[in-house]
Amino acid sequence: MSKRKRLNPFPFGEPLAEAALETKAMYPMGVAPQMPRRAPIADVAGSAAALAALQEVTQSMTRAQQEGRMVLTLPLAAIDLDYLVRDRIAPSDDDDDMAALMASLRARGQQTPIEVCDLGDGRYGLISGWRRCQALRHLQDQTGDAAFGTVLALLRHPDQSSDAYLAMVEENEIRLGLSYYERARIVAKSVDHGVFDTEKTALQRLFHTASRAKRSKIGSFLGIVRALDGALRFAPALGERAGLKLSKALGDDPNLAPRLCVALQQAAPNSAADELAVLERASSGEKPTSTATTCMKKARFIPRDGVQVDINGDGRMVISGAALNDELRDRLLAFLGDEP
Repeated sequence: MSKRKRLNPFPFGEPLAEAALETKAMYPMGVAPQMPRRAPIADVAGSAAALAALQEVTQSMTRAQQEGRMVLTLPLAAIDLDYLVRDRIAPSDDDDDMAALMASLRARGQQTPIEVCDLGDGRYGLISGWRRCQALRHLQDQTGDAAFGTVLALLRHPDQSSDAYLAMVEENEIRLGLSYYERARIVAKSVDHGVFDTEKTALQRLFHTASRAKRSKIGSFLGIVRALDGALRFAPALGERAGLKLSKALGDDPNLAPRLCVALQQAAPNSAADELAVLERASSGEKPTSTATTCMKKARFIPRDGVQVDINGDGRMVISGAALNDELRDRLLAFLGDEP
């Protein structure tokens, strides 16, 4: 019988001394094992990825703000309400719509942001949302609550003034609607401020979505605005039918406008109905009373911002105002000197 070959547990030679030790004895007593160090490139890559993500978020937020997709919280005092000539005529303190808006803001807060443009130095020009700003101001004055001293806003970048006026008109047309008088007034004011060259251009641009018939009616109210703006106390309440009738009467009689101003000044109506009655009486040809001749010395109407015309009983007409500069005087003198 042959001898069985004895197997060698180390066929490739004797093991190293360190390999013969038990695992638990690989580290000296009290010394913790050192974890393998992370490659420096991994740290650099991680930091770069985090920085890139932060930059992307920052750029996205900046774009959202600039494009008007982010609602900003701005101090109400930083909003210039007179940046544009407003299309809506200021309501009185007891206006029902204003009272309802204030009640809503008090109960639910501001639900719809206003629209502003950046004027620099922390100032913003109001494009739309005039009533919301006024309501917040009234609430802050009444309650003293600092919460009403801020306003939610979207930042807009109108390329030119005409775009800002268009945005204001469209916002009011969608939300509440303007009276025919208010529509005609913003057409006139935008021309007076050099935003548009002519009333026809202003009418077509500001109310480009309106029908031709509606634009024609707005154009008819332009004569009323030019003749009686500043003399009427309840101009927005002038209805379509009464306004078109008055517009025709003003066109037929060039001397009617001063008579209406006198009658309105004398009567000082306290309601829209009373004012309409005064206009109808004066338009029908009723002669003013003797007191009206005295009141004639105080008759005044405002054809444009910064210019007022006072009509005196002795036939004199005095034109004054902050906008009556040398250029306007020269134009008036040139107009009066033209051959008929």
